[in-house]
Parts: sequence; C-alpha cells; structure tokens
Amino acid sequence: MTVLLATRLSRANAASVADAAGVLAGGGLVAFPTETVYGLGADATDGRAVARLYEAKGRPAFNPLIAHVVDRQAAQALARFDADAARLAVAFWPGPLTLVLPKSAGCPVAELATAGLDTIAVRVPDHDVARDILKAFGKPVVAPSANFSGHVSPTTAQHVRADLGGRIDLIVDGGATPVGVESTIIACLGDPVLLRPGGLPRAAIERALDRKLGDAATGMAGGEAAPLAPGMLASHYAPRTRLRLNVSGVEPDEALLAFGPVGTEAAQRAKKVLNLSTRGDLIEAAVNLFSHLRALDAAGASAIAVMPIPGDGLGEAINDRLVRAAAER
Repeated sequence: MTVLLATRLSRANAASVADAAGVLAGGGLVAFPTETVYGLGADATDGRAVARLYEAKGRPAFNPLIAHVVDRQAAQALARFDADAARLAVAFWPGPLTLVLPKSAGCPVAELATAGLDTIAVRVPDHDVARDILKAFGKPVVAPSANFSGHVSPTTAQHVRADLGGRIDLIVDGGATPVGVESTIIACLGDPVLLRPGGLPRAAIERALDRKLGDAATGMAGGEAAPLAPGMLASHYAPRTRLRLNVSGVEPDEALLAFGPVGTEAAQRAKKVLNLSTRGDLIEAAVNLFSHLRALDAAGASAIAVMPIPGDGLGEAINDRLVRAAAER
C-alpha cells in the first residue's frame, strides 16, 4: 500500500491524482479525502472492483454504495431527476448531499454497488482532491467511508491506515476533512424523505424545497435485510468501547466525550476527557466527532460517557451517529 501526500496546486497533488486515477482504472482501491470523511474509492462500473471493496471493508453486500461524480451532468447519466431532485442538486452540489433516485436507462454502475435495487445513491463532493481524481478518472466512483465496516469513520489519512493498512492499494493524504460527518441522504422517489442526517442540515434542505422533509421510519427497501441507502444499519460508526449517551455524571474508569462546559468533578473523575466543542459549536463538534471517538476508544476506559448534544442543525447528524455507535452489536 502506498500513501501519497496531496496538497492543492502542487506537483505532489498532480502526481497523486494521476496515480489514483491509474489505480482505479486497474480495478484497485484508493482512499481519498472528501469534504465529509475519507472515502474508499473503486470504479463503480467494475463489479470485480466493487466486490473487492466490499471485501476490504468487511461490508455486507446488501448495503448499497454511493456513486461519486464530478458534476450534475455526470449524475444525470446515472439517475432520473424529478423537479425536487433537480432543485436540490442546483442548490447544494457540489456538497455534502446524497440523492437516492431512480436509475437511468442504461445506468453503467455495477448491480453489486446498488445492491440490486432499481435506485441509485449519487453525489458530487466538494473537495478539490476528490474532484480532481473524479475528473482524471472520468467515470463514477463508489466511495463509502474508508474504514472497516461498522467502525468509526475516518477523517484523516492516519485513521484510514489504522483500519485498512495492507488491505487497499493507495491512500491519498489530503489532510483532515473539513465537515467531519457523512453526507445527508435524501430519497427523491416521490415526496423527498430524509434517510440519513449528515453534513447538510435539514433546515437548509427544507428552505430550498419550501416544505418539510418526510422522515423514513426505517430506511429499508424490503425489510431489515435491504437498506435503501448507506448508514441505515442500527449499529454503525461504532468504537470498540461501549458508549453511554446523555450522561449527567461520569462513572469511575470511564472516558468523557464532552460538549460545552465540563464541571471540575467530572473532569477529574474521568479517565480521559475530550471536548467536541468547549463553545458549544455544533459545526466544530461535527468536525471533531469521529477523531475524538477514536482517541477515547484507545484510552482503555470501561466505557465512553457522552454529554447531551442539542438536536438542532448538525446536532441531528451527530446524535444519529452516536445512537448507532451505542447500539447493541
């Protein structure tokens, strides 16, 4: 496995992009940064490459993948857009929004990548390195989070190496990701429905649509074995250490994932304390969420106690990730 440093407008970046495109063209696996988290990329049109991606991640093949493309025109070659989907694409692409749409006639994405569904999840990332790789490669790239399936998502190249070192071909290191949680997923298969909260807050989407979003009760297409979109499994984003949510106090030998001011007694009692945002800033909290969970997971604590986090704005996505991370597995 090779790790390449990619810095914008540098010779290193141009070489990294060319190498990444070459690995993808050969059916290989490339981890690269997006604005949300690091993605593990494979040629979306190559079923063998997609199968290798599932194997490298230990991801169940019934869990569909998101196809990443360079622009809206490329997305329209994969999926059919109704008026709502077109409005959201114009408003938020490139950006942390995934749309689940009906497949277009002749959609070239491998059936394995869509888990045999007649829908496809697609997005246009807002990160220079990701977009340069997509442009150089010239085809859609499936890119789930570049970690072992179900584990805490990666926001740095070091996180990727810790999970997938030796299992993939190339890591393009573009520094820490700026958003820190995965994309928001909206199904436009009728009235728009929120499948997964993420880096684009619900309120912004509802303003663009000028109406409320529906909520998916389960996000499953045909029962618990067939998720309609990524990130819908009950247990996901999980550290090895047990999480205890919405705590009012810290037990002996627990680590503390804090938000806002922390009392002296709790700080002294905890085995280790990391604060998502001492200012109570949800944007900062989203950026820090996965890296803090990884660090506390390595602290050797009996559990990770998590302070309450407001549910507005990006707090909806943060709480979604924490609930899934704390689920029985």
